[in-house]
Amino acid sequence: MPYDSPTRSYRTLADISQRKDELRREIDSDKLKMDQLWKGLFVKREDTTRGQFIANIISNSAIAIDAFLMVRKLKKNYNGLFQFFKRKKHRE
Repeated sequence: MPYDSPTRSYRTLADISQRKDELRREIDSDKLKMDQLWKGLFVKREDTTRGQFIANIISNSAIAIDAFLMVRKLKKNYNGLFQFFKRKKHRE
């Protein structure tokens, strides 16, 4: 999409109307391109078999357990880092 310089001069209302129509066509074509790209982002997954479903559950469970153990280990070994996130008691 070429960039027109802001010094473009318009002499009649017809020139302005023509430029407006050009811009409208460019906007509409860009909108169609964006719609196609957006729809491509959210493609429905293919139907999975029961075995694949179970494999996904096991994989996700293993990732969740691994993340939990990692946070627990970090908290145990580097407890000083986590003090920053604790709420401070207000002394009166």
